[in-house]
Amino acid sequence: MYRTLGQQFDPAPFSSFRMMSAASADRPVTLPPAQPRLRRLLSRAALVLLPWLLIVAFWYAIRASGLISPALVPAPHAVFAKFIELAQGRLGQDMLMSTQRVFLGVSLGVALAVPVGFCLGWYKGLRSFIDPVINFFRALPPIALIPLVIVYFGIGEVAKTVILFYASFFAGVIVMYEGIAQISPIFIKVARTLGATDLEIFRKVIIPLTIPHILTAVRVALGVAWATLVASELIAAQQGLGALIQDASSFFQLDTIYVGIICIGFIALAMDLALRAATRRLVAWQDRIA
Repeated sequence: MYRTLGQQFDPAPFSSFRMMSAASADRPVTLPPAQPRLRRLLSRAALVLLPWLLIVAFWYAIRASGLISPALVPAPHAVFAKFIELAQGRLGQDMLMSTQRVFLGVSLGVALAVPVGFCLGWYKGLRSFIDPVINFFRALPPIALIPLVIVYFGIGEVAKTVILFYASFFAGVIVMYEGIAQISPIFIKVARTLGATDLEIFRKVIIPLTIPHILTAVRVALGVAWATLVASELIAAQQGLGALIQDASSFFQLDTIYVGIICIGFIALAMDLALRAATRRLVAWQDRIA
């Protein structure tokens, strides 16, 4: 029997397979060409830079058109030169101080806005009861509260934090409870059908569904806080980008005002991009189940 099997066995295909494997091993591995990848990177960079180049070109065009006096519109290169000058002095400390104030105000505001917004979104009766009050205070501009804030909290850092907290809290509450109210109850019903306990439903269903709304609330609160920064730093601030703008306006230093405004915009943009990256990582499961 073994002899018959040995006579039927033909080693030729295996030897040819070994020869092909050896030939393929000796052959150099060819990587995909880098040119298409480089082209994609360049096109992406061009898409990012093009809007800013158009803004600078429009800025120069407005200055050269004569519609506005050139004395009232500093040139972009003059603003950049002023930025370099201020960067060697107080600008770094002003940026750090403003960022700390915004971070503290937004952290406190969102920390309270998340549970309040969750309760308002989850319990319809409570939302109907408190919604008019929330919208009343949300409509009040923070700058209008500055005299009262000075009376109750003085002119120190606490007063500035209160203004930023106020703006962040009401912006975050609106986003939170609108998002929570749109969560479909079908997820809860399915979890209960599968035998999940209340704690498991909260940990594995409610919290994952709430995370996107929390991140959106933080993004909105950050934008509102940066928009309110200058108003908060009207309260006897010695440092900060708002104080820099206020000091420059007293002496009609338009290039310094532009530097302060642009710094606020770019810091806010950097924080928003960081939040977007965190959002993509934390809610990647949504793409998988979509």
